[in-house]
Amino acid sequence: MRLLAFNRVIGILILLLFSFSCASDLDYDQVNTLKLEPVFVSNLAYFDIPAKDFVTNGVEQSVIYDAPVLDVFNDDFFRQRLKKVELSFEMENTISRAYSVDLVFLDKNYQRVHAINFTVPAYTGLENKMTKTETFENAQLDLLKRTTRIAFTLTMSPGALLNEDSAGSLKLRSGATAYLVLE
Repeated sequence: MRLLAFNRVIGILILLLFSFSCASDLDYDQVNTLKLEPVFVSNLAYFDIPAKDFVTNGVEQSVIYDAPVLDVFNDDFFRQRLKKVELSFEMENTISRAYSVDLVFLDKNYQRVHAINFTVPAYTGLENKMTKTETFENAQLDLLKRTTRIAFTLTMSPGALLNEDSAGSLKLRSGATAYLVLE
């Protein structure tokens, strides 16, 4: 019985202790100076082209071209708040031929607004990865905002001929990191 009464007294004292707290005046005007800077990371493009895809009807094709739609910048909310974009590209080549990779950023009229190019060396049995990062800010960012497509052109360098049984592949992984400012 005494233990029960003691526990009740302790409980009431703890409750009273937590009832007294410090408080300060709230400044609701701080909302007017709120600035958020979210960062979004997304995949941009991916492909894995086997060596045999560079051969059509027994004839080696030295160029492969694709121009997927990039409609990220059509949204006004996103366009107005975008402050910086980093595009990262990783190419892995396991084909015994070197490649030139051209990425051409096109506007809605298919006019070139920006280009990135790099060379991927031929596979020699060791890991063969090439990375590149392109940062868009200020005037460069305005060019990126006009982009509606990115044309990928892969051009194979001279070397031993490929056929339908040739081993290896050419892989591209790319991503975009977008930095926004919300005020």
